[in-house]
Amino acid sequence: MKPRLIAVIAIIAVLAAGSAYAASTDPNTFVFVTFGEVDSLDPAYCYDTASGEIIHQLYDNLIAYKGSSLDELIPMLATEVPSVENGLASADGTVFRFPIRKGVKFHSGHVLTPEDVEYSFERAMLVDPDGGPVWMFFEPLLGVFSLRDVVEMAGGDPNFEDASALSPEVVQKVYDLVDATVEVEGDSVVFKLANPYPPFLQILAKGGSWSSIVSKEWMTANGDWDGQPTSWPKWHNPAKEDMTLYSKANGTGPFKLNVWDTATGQVIFDRFDDYWQGAAKLERVVVKYVDEPSTRLLMIKTGDADAALIQAMYLDQVRGVEGIVVEERLPVIANTALIFNYSIPIEGNEDIVGSGQLDGKGIPSDFFNDLHVRRAFCMAFDYDTYINEVALGAGSKPVGPAPSSLPYVDATKPWYDFDLKAAAEEFKQAFDGELWEKGFQLTLLYNTGNDARKTAAEILEFGIEQINPKFKVDVRGMEWATYLDRLRSSALPVFFLGWHMDFPDVHNFYMPYLHSTGDFSGYCGDNMVAMAEQYFDDLIEAGIKTTDPEERAVIYSLLQKRAKDLAASMYYIDSQDQRVYRDWVKGFFYNPAYSANYDFYSVWKEVK
Repeated sequence: MKPRLIAVIAIIAVLAAGSAYAASTDPNTFVFVTFGEVDSLDPAYCYDTASGEIIHQLYDNLIAYKGSSLDELIPMLATEVPSVENGLASADGTVFRFPIRKGVKFHSGHVLTPEDVEYSFERAMLVDPDGGPVWMFFEPLLGVFSLRDVVEMAGGDPNFEDASALSPEVVQKVYDLVDATVEVEGDSVVFKLANPYPPFLQILAKGGSWSSIVSKEWMTANGDWDGQPTSWPKWHNPAKEDMTLYSKANGTGPFKLNVWDTATGQVIFDRFDDYWQGAAKLERVVVKYVDEPSTRLLMIKTGDADAALIQAMYLDQVRGVEGIVVEERLPVIANTALIFNYSIPIEGNEDIVGSGQLDGKGIPSDFFNDLHVRRAFCMAFDYDTYINEVALGAGSKPVGPAPSSLPYVDATKPWYDFDLKAAAEEFKQAFDGELWEKGFQLTLLYNTGNDARKTAAEILEFGIEQINPKFKVDVRGMEWATYLDRLRSSALPVFFLGWHMDFPDVHNFYMPYLHSTGDFSGYCGDNMVAMAEQYFDDLIEAGIKTTDPEERAVIYSLLQKRAKDLAASMYYIDSQDQRVYRDWVKGFFYNPAYSANYDFYSVWKEVK
């Protein structure tokens, strides 16, 4: 390994040491220190794990996973899990009936009704924020991917700029189409699917913040959609700060929001004593956002934090330390990738793209639309160094967009290898040789506090700059909320992002990464959309519609091959997870479906 890269990796070991001796603090208050602050508290908008962590504690879903299982579902706000055997699911897999639990209170004091459940899902679909999670409702319920598709079904223009400008007939028809998918029948709520959709129940389960149940009466009183068929355009796709639940919360969960304090970087939530399953053991939870890893390490060592988010690269600092529990190599269905923007906006983005030209002083808008550039980036990254010396073995090299632990992933088909000579040959072919002659300057951004991604960026920087002295890469950190805002506006030329499963199916990786309407594809520009429409969309849609395992295997094998041939993104680790907490913390269990690191309803502190 070259000296410069050794220096990059060596930074991992240079951190402040702290005393391991500590006594349990207030047994009623739990302090969790992490990084990457909340983006939004609205379940219809939230699509990041930092926000999902908080929503998980404040809301309930219709059903839940049993303990650590991904296979067994149990009732939650519904009193039964629908199945063909209990008569609550149709034999063809297109109708699911949920009897709704009675006597459940929201934090506001309102009592849960079936109408609240219907409202929660219909409001999410009609609001449908750009880049949000609501595609998971549209696809099974209507066979489309967004409200724009529903507008087209209703005879309107899917490219509308303002929903309020749609004709009254289209507005009514859109509502009718959405309304027909989720209906109240007596004390039950019935979902009617367009086609069989095997992972539908998992989409509704606890761990999926998007399926949290809100109070219709409270939402309406606080200025959200009033439930009327013709008024929804007013609330469609608003700015996140304008959404009712951006910084407020009113769920049926075991904790109620006290404050989200952006000035001090913390969220506080308090026990909800009227929780329908009984009050939590903890009275208060404080989630603190601290970007500096040495500070998080010090807080867990001194006992100022009961639990801390410690990345794998720093686990040596806490392994074997008296009073600290380290659970590592936890199974998780997730991966991390460097994702290319195929149509980079230049104006207003000069701090990242430089000149915006192919002149050695920046990059042009279509930089990553060149297949040779994408392949070269994939070959310039030292996967083994990252996995072994940064992740410390807590993960494996990907074989494509979906983790190899999932069915229908062919682990015998390798991804790109680290090969600087081959990368150089690809770069020489890019832009008909002009890129090699003129060079480029590029800024790689990562979310501040995520040192694993910072080091990944530095490894890639090191590889690329070895190839040609005219290639210049700058690595820069950015606050998580700002990073997400620029991501949602498609302003990042290339970005690091992890994908944690929404539901345990290979479709949940191919859809966001490679479909033209997928979550990541939407951040990657029109050229990516065009490529997805040509090579991926039909296969992805066919893969989820068929229930034939052999047919699915053929489809996903072809998708995996195309993803590599086209170097769609640079997938660089199939992750494993870890938890670090004090030994007075009891009741923790791990479920890979949760975006939350801890389910604080199950956790308590033992007095020492």
